[in-house]
Amino acid sequence: MASNQGTAQPVPEEIFGLRAKRTFLQEFVAFLKGKRLGTFGLVVAVVLVVVAVFAPWISNHDPYRISVENIYAMPGVDHYFGGDHLGRDVFSRIVYGARISLVVGILASFIGCTIGMAVGVVSVHFGGATDLAVQRVIDAMIAFPTLILAIAIMAALGASIMNVVIALSIVYVPSTARVLRAQYLAIKEMDYVLAARSIGAGSMRIMIKHMIPNAFALYLVIVTFHLGGAIIAEASLSFLGVGSPPDEPSWGGMLSGAASQYVALAPWLAFFPGAAIFVVVFSWNVLGDALRDVLDPRLRGTGPS
Repeated sequence: MASNQGTAQPVPEEIFGLRAKRTFLQEFVAFLKGKRLGTFGLVVAVVLVVVAVFAPWISNHDPYRISVENIYAMPGVDHYFGGDHLGRDVFSRIVYGARISLVVGILASFIGCTIGMAVGVVSVHFGGATDLAVQRVIDAMIAFPTLILAIAIMAALGASIMNVVIALSIVYVPSTARVLRAQYLAIKEMDYVLAARSIGAGSMRIMIKHMIPNAFALYLVIVTFHLGGAIIAEASLSFLGVGSPPDEPSWGGMLSGAASQYVALAPWLAFFPGAAIFVVVFSWNVLGDALRDVLDPRLRGTGPS
């Protein structure tokens, strides 16, 4: 009978509840394998970035060029998605519209969430009258429906892409501050924060060194969710005529005007911009879900794949 004495047998890490630290590449591969919907969202996000960056090379027509011969042209070899009521190529306008959606989505979500993060951490750290005053302002802003507040801001600033970014950034501040405030309230009572305060660490050091980094995962998830929301909000504002200027190839602007008036005559005017909005927003949402499951230790290994 063969003896196993003297032979070291590897002990599975799971016996002790330990897990070897994986590299970023290993974590990324595990994410791709374990979160199929999240992978789909990531792929669409990458495609959107590529389309936006290389729009002049991807589009086959000038998105601003008016052509009488191509008014309501049927989708075909020359005009993949057909022509609109002014003879402009719908495919080229959707490709260039990806730039507007990406710029508005990224800038509005990052600016709004970053300001909201700063407001939340300052409110919690100083507490007392500061926290009370900040929360009452947030309550007042949240009382307005998001789209109504954005329309009011756009009415004051005027229609332009950068004004859309400003309006949506302001809109996303209170919701972000409210969510992150709850996280900072828990972090404020952690031992490492109390220890830092006991040795005389200043307010700025405690906020930047201890509080903000430990809620950064939640911040990234909120940014991802708001990014999809910013794209559909920009489309809604453009559809209502208070977003991007009418001549800009915005997906929401393409849905309004001629698309809504002549949808029975040329259904592709509404179908292709609407499909682009649906796919992109859905992709960002499922990517946000996947990131939440991965970054939140309480949800790790759960959620739809």
